[in-house]
Formats: sequence, C-alpha cells, structure tokens
Amino acid sequence: MSIISTDISKAVALLNAEALVAIPTETVYGLAGNIFSEKAIASIFETKKRPFFNPLIVHIPSVDTLATVVSYIPEKAKRLADAFWPGPLTLVLPKSSRIPDIITAGKDTVAVRIPNHPMALKLLQALDFPLAAPSANPFGSISPTTAQHVNDYFKADIKMVLDGGPCQRGIESTIIGFDGEEPIIYRLGSTSIEAIENVVGSIKIKNKKEIAPDAPGMLERHYAPSTRTVLTEDISEAIAIHRDKRIGVLAFQNLTQHDAVKFQIVLSEANDLQEAASKLYDALHQLDKQNLDIIIAERFPDFGLGKSINDRLQRATVRA
Repeated sequence: MSIISTDISKAVALLNAEALVAIPTETVYGLAGNIFSEKAIASIFETKKRPFFNPLIVHIPSVDTLATVVSYIPEKAKRLADAFWPGPLTLVLPKSSRIPDIITAGKDTVAVRIPNHPMALKLLQALDFPLAAPSANPFGSISPTTAQHVNDYFKADIKMVLDGGPCQRGIESTIIGFDGEEPIIYRLGSTSIEAIENVVGSIKIKNKKEIAPDAPGMLERHYAPSTRTVLTEDISEAIAIHRDKRIGVLAFQNLTQHDAVKFQIVLSEANDLQEAASKLYDALHQLDKQNLDIIIAERFPDFGLGKSINDRLQRATVRA
C-alpha cells in the first residue's frame, strides 16, 4: 500500500500526534518530526538507523521564528539569512535553551534553515512547532529526491510521505557554522561557495569530521549506493580497468560508447551544473537498481555546484 499523499492536513495531524512524516523540500525529502517530542525525535534516529552523535537540522517557517530556536545571531549570519532564506542554506548557531540535546547531539549549537518549497512552508506555518528533518533515507544511503524514493525505503516504517514532486535543487543545503563572528562551511551543498562569498567575503571549508561532527554530512562515507562506485577524471580509462565487469556510467554531459557499459546516465547535455545537481541522486538510485558490478562516476568541474556534486560523489565512493 502506498503511503504517498498530497494531503497537508493529514500531515499536520500525524505530526501533532508525534508521528513522522516525510516532507518535500527544494533539496531532498526530509524525515520530519516535532523537535519538542522526544518520542518523535528518537523515532527519526531509529527509523533512519542514524547514530545519535550526528545532529539534526531544524526547519522553521520564517525568520521571525529564528529567535525561538537560537540564542545569538552573528551579523554575518543575519546577512546570509537575508540573502538565502528561504533556501538551501543551513546556519549552525548557539541554541536556545528550549532545544532538546538529542537534536544537537549534546552540542550548544543548533543547525537551522527555512526550506524553499511551497508545500513545506505551508506545512510549517500550520504547526505550532519547528520540524527536525534529516534526509528521508537509511543512514549513509542515497538521499531521496522523489516521494517514491522515500516510499521504497520506508513503506513499512512511516505513515505518510507528503508528495511535493521532484526536488528542484537535488542535493542538500550548504551548512555554515561560526567561529566567533566568522563563518565556516561545514557541508558543501546547493548554495555555492561563490554565492556565499559574494555576501560575506572569503570563507574557510571544514567539511570532514568523523568524531562528534559539528553538522550533518561531515562523515567520510555517506550518500552511497549499494553498488561499488568509483570516481574518475577519465571514464574511458576506468572502463578499461573494469572492462570484464557489468559497468554503469554516471557522466556530466557526454555519452560513452563501450560494450562493457550496460547502463549510463548523462546528467546535463547542456553542461548545466544546476541541472546535473537536481538529477544526481535520482540517477544514482536508477544505477543502483541495474544489477551492475560497478558504477563509474565522472568527476565534475571543481567550481560552483560542481564542488558540491564532487563532494557527494567522493563520499559515495569511499568503501565501508
């Protein structure tokens, strides 16, 4: 039985009853629960099999709500919020005493954003509480960008997926924390470094931390297909190395002609990094279903959203 629905009132009722609902955002689908319900938040971790040391992102409906979840907002955080909210940017800020420690993995900071999706915003505006909503997938696996992806993962475990269509941005939000007043990128994402630096100037990247990560998405292996995946600068060379295997190819803009390639996806014939990002996870889901021995993924140009796509592919290709 499908759990997919477009009924926002049903989602509101379930969330008020401390149940989980998968919700659409512009980045990926999130597995959402009331941040003030210990039952709901514990259920997020259990359903995803997510380690409790990995903090969650809090989703709010408006900037006016920010003061209810954080205790201090640096000046550059205000500038970033003004520039990018609603949108795919998460700010890690000193938390309000109201925020439960389970949300923040015991840290004194909380990650927060306003999603840029009409259905998600309408839902948040109908609730009396913010939502914690990490990606709606088992921990470490490919993030979901359609309601069907979530249904395939969690049909037996949650009561509803709120269907808002395919995610327009397709990879997670960029996460920015602060060292005093200075911003630091904790996770590359759908808001490019270049766009951020246009607002706050030069910014450092600190996006890998295995022990007690400061934000989601910092672990070395993440976003990964079950099929072995390799990342390469040269698809032809990688095919030659693995030519005795059933190969799938994930390429930026050009098809590859080779008998060993059993399935391939080109993310943007138009050489458009935003189009490629929006299709990335769906392509990995498709490739993972093809009974392949290996997926060969092409490294992207290392600028703009190409940096974020490479980050996801790099983490997907680390072997457990």
